[in-house]
Amino acid sequence: MISEEHERVLDPDRDAAALKALAHPLRVRLLGLLRQDGPATASELAAVTGESSASTSYHLRVLAKYAFVVEAEHRDGRERRWQAVHSVTSWDNKAMEASPAGRAFVGFLHRRQIEHLTASLLRHEADIAEGRLGREWVEPSGISDLMPRLTPESLTELWEVLERKLEELTARDAGSPRAVQVVLLAAGLPLAPRGPGADPDASAPAEADADAGDAS
Repeated sequence: MISEEHERVLDPDRDAAALKALAHPLRVRLLGLLRQDGPATASELAAVTGESSASTSYHLRVLAKYAFVVEAEHRDGRERRWQAVHSVTSWDNKAMEASPAGRAFVGFLHRRQIEHLTASLLRHEADIAEGRLGREWVEPSGISDLMPRLTPESLTELWEVLERKLEELTARDAGSPRAVQVVLLAAGLPLAPRGPGADPDASAPAEADADAGDAS
């Protein structure tokens, strides 16, 4: 389990203002970049995002107001450097589901996670093609779209097992010079059975194959 030191748990009642502040595309991206690439200045983040340094500076101050980021050690005295306070933001799904604002926030972040996955896939493909990653990463890399039938209890257990195993492997590889950052985005999204005569979902694959997405 992720330690409290590295996890920010949001409560829809206690943290309503923080939720509203974080529900902004650029702020979420800035926070993600600081978590992914480490401390940076507003100018450095502006160069990555294509925004002005005035804009990134403003949104970093908003994130700081709600304790998502703090000032990092400066390389010099000319410009602030910022770092993320926590490595993970989480929440209780039942608590979020109880209010329209909570549901909207969770939906917003889920869609941002999908966008992050798309950007990470493009970066991964370029890193492999251009030799920034060794060929040993080709085989274990990939995306899987498995569709098992599970009970609520089994899906909960699956999340718990994944979290424990990830913690174990992360600790094991902590000192390895061969370890690199891996984007691991897992989804468990139960789907209700379709009723008779329901329109097919155009976004769904025409044929479900458990191994179809497990490609490098």
